[in-house]
Amino acid sequence: MNVQIEESWRQRLQPEFDKDYFRTLTDFVRSEYAHGPVYPPGRLIFNAFNLCPFDQVKVVLIGQDPYHEPGQAQGLCFSVNDGVPFPPSLVNIFKEIKNDIGTDVPTSGSLVRWAQQGVLLLNATLTVRAHQAGSHQGRGWETFTDAVIRILADEREHLVFLLWGAYAQRKGNFIDPNRHLLLASPHPSPLSASRGFFGNKHFSRTNEYLRLHGKQPIVW
Repeated sequence: MNVQIEESWRQRLQPEFDKDYFRTLTDFVRSEYAHGPVYPPGRLIFNAFNLCPFDQVKVVLIGQDPYHEPGQAQGLCFSVNDGVPFPPSLVNIFKEIKNDIGTDVPTSGSLVRWAQQGVLLLNATLTVRAHQAGSHQGRGWETFTDAVIRILADEREHLVFLLWGAYAQRKGNFIDPNRHLLLASPHPSPLSASRGFFGNKHFSRTNEYLRLHGKQPIVW
């Protein structure tokens, strides 16, 4: 199957694209887009990959679902388009950055700038039906994104994996902690942020690790 995705990723993920589960997933997703609003816009389904080629990945941030309300999702976990009010989890992410490294809260909730610096903003499920959180779970996206994480964990060294919440932590179960830095904490949602997301210092710890291994830190 010919999937429109950045070339370095296409080369590594072509075996997944040729599997039966991915063909079934593609048929499902096409049908969903044909029958009603689905997010993100089709051209942005693989935005995380297109903005952050394989060899440029330094940090992997794992989310769960795209945002499911109009105008929010842009194919990058936790990120929203310019001008869109910050969702609660993103508000808390910016609060922790401010408390951790002193960077003021930005005017835009778009995290494109992170992606362009080597942060793969990967949702476990890459599409969602409008107004229906979790509506595209269990259709094959999780198998695909597990393969993405496994390829990164096996072929690269000294990456930082940010695992916020139990769901993301399960996605990272097979990553070798001797080869990469795994930073786990509760999720930044208002339901759990006060139980250990605030104060996790993941942003400064990420940059310390990148510097230690000769990589440019992220300008959060």
